[in-house]
Amino acid sequence: MLIKNRKIYLSGSTLVLSIVFIAIFLTLSISALNWVLLQNKKSFRDQIKEKVFAIAEAGIDYYHWHLAHDPQDYQDGTGEPGPYIHDYYDINGNLIGKFELEIIPPQIGSTIVTVKSTGYLISQPQIKRTIATKQGIPSLTTYAVIANDNMRFGPDTETYGKVHSNGGIRFDGVAHNIVSSYKETYTDPDSGLTKPGVWTALPNENEVFLAGKKYPAPLVDFNKITKDLNDIKSDAQANGIYLPPSGNRGYYIHLRDDQKLDIYKVTGVSSQCDGKDTDRINNKKTFTYQGESSIGIAMPVNGLIFVEDKLWIDGKINNNRLTIAVGFSTSNDIIINNDLTYTNYDGSDSLGLIAQNNISVGLYSENDLEINGALFAQTGRVGRNYFPSNCSSTYYKRNSLTLRGALGTNKRYGFRWVCGGSYCSGYEYRYLTFDENLIFMPPPSFPTAPTSTYSIISWIEE
Repeated sequence: MLIKNRKIYLSGSTLVLSIVFIAIFLTLSISALNWVLLQNKKSFRDQIKEKVFAIAEAGIDYYHWHLAHDPQDYQDGTGEPGPYIHDYYDINGNLIGKFELEIIPPQIGSTIVTVKSTGYLISQPQIKRTIATKQGIPSLTTYAVIANDNMRFGPDTETYGKVHSNGGIRFDGVAHNIVSSYKETYTDPDSGLTKPGVWTALPNENEVFLAGKKYPAPLVDFNKITKDLNDIKSDAQANGIYLPPSGNRGYYIHLRDDQKLDIYKVTGVSSQCDGKDTDRINNKKTFTYQGESSIGIAMPVNGLIFVEDKLWIDGKINNNRLTIAVGFSTSNDIIINNDLTYTNYDGSDSLGLIAQNNISVGLYSENDLEINGALFAQTGRVGRNYFPSNCSSTYYKRNSLTLRGALGTNKRYGFRWVCGGSYCSGYEYRYLTFDENLIFMPPPSFPTAPTSTYSIISWIEE
């Protein structure tokens, strides 16, 4: 009896253990199955999200193409306010989703348009993804230096932005960005020899053109700037500041860092020397502008000032974006004798100066002159005239000129003169630094680059 009872006891223990193991196995199996199902569900959802993302991206690609063919259309060809909804088909031609576009037009004077695209599947409309981009047409401020003449950069020149000329370029300094020319070959005016469109007299060009060189490259049409000047004039008359011919020697604008500016009529200037204007203001007067004093005028709402006369300018801006254009006479120059600077260097300050003729530094200029902004001379040049010592033993030579921004010139530019191999007039030291903020945040209505097509500036998923 004892033996029989023992056997029954052992069989009961085995049954209990079996039940425990089966329970554990079932628990693990169910957990594994749940995990597999969860992963399958997650994988399926991820696949849907990727498809939805591709649909949203297709919307961005579509409107980038649309702007390339119709740069001024911000209503998707409908003439109506958005949003704009498009069908999306798979490679087999099946309608599987839609993308919805929101188009935010550029602000006045800007080319930057915001395009938002939201994609979704028809079968899963609750799952959406949105991509937002900023797209803009590059302005001439994309270049550190852009010219319409043969150019020569000396061994003391170092450039950080792109350099381009419609003429040939001899570059003996250091270029950190690409140097390009419209010419395949040209006759170098200094040597009389036929040279490539871009070249250097130094033995190792790899130490000169750090980002390479390109020739021939597309022509930059300086004559197109006349149209841009007309547009700026119209916009300045509508919602900016417009100054007609002064009836005197021109205007003097002093920019202030309190969001205002002072405008004077110039009534007397210094006499010529060596057959050239010396451009010092001897007398000026205030006047009535739109029923108010010309002192303390608020910065224009659209950031545009157009002057139909000669202009002297200096001062400092603070959280302002401003373009000042001077035309429509070949005698209408811009003169900078004193500092013209920013308060902020994060892109919130931006200044563009466009002269139909020259942008010049006069004889009686600061010894250490600083200029911030983009300077563009359509038919003339950016620079300082040659003044011999008999013009002024104090002012014919100056110490340093610092330009932080960009420079465009129709004719060969220069602020330093060499006589017989020695420095003889102008600024002995020149520091030209490219302002990278100008690439994507140019001054209002600044002329566009020759490509005139939209580039994607920023891309984020919201």
